[in-house]
Amino acid sequence: MLKRLLVLMVLCALSSSAVAAPPSRYTVDANHSTVGFSVPILNGVSKVRGKFTSFTVEVVYDEANISNSSVNAVIKAASIDTGIDGRDRHLRNADFFDVEKHPEITFRSTRVEKKGKNLIATGDFTMHGVTQQITIPFTVTGTFVNSANNQRSVGFLANLNINRRDFGMTWKHSSVPNFVGDMVHIDLAVLVRTEAPK
Repeated sequence: MLKRLLVLMVLCALSSSAVAAPPSRYTVDANHSTVGFSVPILNGVSKVRGKFTSFTVEVVYDEANISNSSVNAVIKAASIDTGIDGRDRHLRNADFFDVEKHPEITFRSTRVEKKGKNLIATGDFTMHGVTQQITIPFTVTGTFVNSANNQRSVGFLANLNINRRDFGMTWKHSSVPNFVGDMVHIDLAVLVRTEAPK
């Protein structure tokens, strides 16, 4: 009887130790991340590059079971920066982002999958008051644990294209209708970190 009890105790201990650790929660290191974009000009003769400077990203990342992962991102539309003040003011007004009415651009994943070496996040993307489901392919660039072993960082890269007209941005130059292209290339380099114990 005692032997059976000891066996049961050992089995219980083994089963409890085999329980998977909960997925890790990360927040963005905005100082070392970039939310960038580029737009073709004059049918691709040139392009304008820019970025958003104010954003938050929360990531749940479960390496053992990617389907438990999620992404929640919020970008302040008024933080758009193309390097030219006049152009940025135009982009903030009602011709484009209309930041007074639509101050945030958001992405909330509904599904995260692994395909080969890439992660695929599918979710609801809202910009200019319009929500569309999009798919974002991510590449994990690596992980880093600090010297105190109490904070973990993960890097992600993502590239995708969206059509601004799908989000109600239909402005055309009055004399050169095709001056600004419709397809916007989004380029993300995101570093996220677990919070170090205080």
